[in-house]
Amino acid sequence: MHSDPHLYDFWPYRDRPKITWPGNKKVAFWVAPNIEFYELDPPTNPSRKPWGRPHPDIVPYSARDWGNRVGHWRLMEVMDEFKVRGSISLSVAMLDHHPEIIRACVDRDWEFFSHGIYNTRYSYNMTEAQERAVLEDSIKSVMDATGQRIRGYLAPALTHTERTLDLLAEYGFWYSCDLFQDDQPQPLKVKGDNRLISMPYSLEVNDVITYGVYHQSPRAYADALMRHFDQLLEEGAETGTVMCIPLHAYLVGHPHRIGPFREALRYITSHRDDVWVTTAKEIAEFYRTNHYDQSLADIARRGNARPGTGFNPKGAV
Repeated sequence: MHSDPHLYDFWPYRDRPKITWPGNKKVAFWVAPNIEFYELDPPTNPSRKPWGRPHPDIVPYSARDWGNRVGHWRLMEVMDEFKVRGSISLSVAMLDHHPEIIRACVDRDWEFFSHGIYNTRYSYNMTEAQERAVLEDSIKSVMDATGQRIRGYLAPALTHTERTLDLLAEYGFWYSCDLFQDDQPQPLKVKGDNRLISMPYSLEVNDVITYGVYHQSPRAYADALMRHFDQLLEEGAETGTVMCIPLHAYLVGHPHRIGPFREALRYITSHRDDVWVTTAKEIAEFYRTNHYDQSLADIARRGNARPGTGFNPKGAV
């Protein structure tokens, strides 16, 4: 048992070295549509059930299927309207189940990163060999289908093992979306020399949380997105911040929700003089090249650098 996962060092937000985004932008803004596939009757995982009711739970299954049939296309049209490229959190099995969606994303030069194979196959209790197989399959399958080398990872259904981040580093990933500790990227404590970073990926403005947990109205969600952006824009005048909107077409794509989301996207992108509208991969590449070393140096200067790596705190209290 661990009292602290030891995945990153404590690093107070104020008085950090300044992050300067390309073009002196204040906010790096990216949108993460989760394009997922949920199996009706997946293999049993002893730690978590995929559906709340006994098999066959066809109601939530079909609701998520609606997202791929209808919601995704509606969301894509809105993002096209404001020239926002998506960074796709991809259930890699979608390459086989719905290749037409993949082609539409490739045509738009959207980024892909891995969200596991299915969103009903959890990392809990995986062996190292099984977890490696997921990563290797993700890299190869997306490369074969799209020509892209994926560089990011969001664990399926946000499920992990103690080795997940170390394996990401070993396989040459640049960023993980699985941690929610900051509004700026941060180096992660992993084995080896790869510069794996934590990419800001919000739960607070994730439509799964706002609609499914907070039960916000569509207009309240749009208002939250704009207020979230305004605060990050204000702070971005001092040092660059990151805003991510994680989305699920089976939620935000509904007819009564897409309009308020369009208003929020219009508002955010109307500030393009101050906003770098980009992808997660481009943010990660820029940060790793230009700000990774100064971040580590500042953590050390403050006396906060701890030895060891994730779940392996050598010498740490």
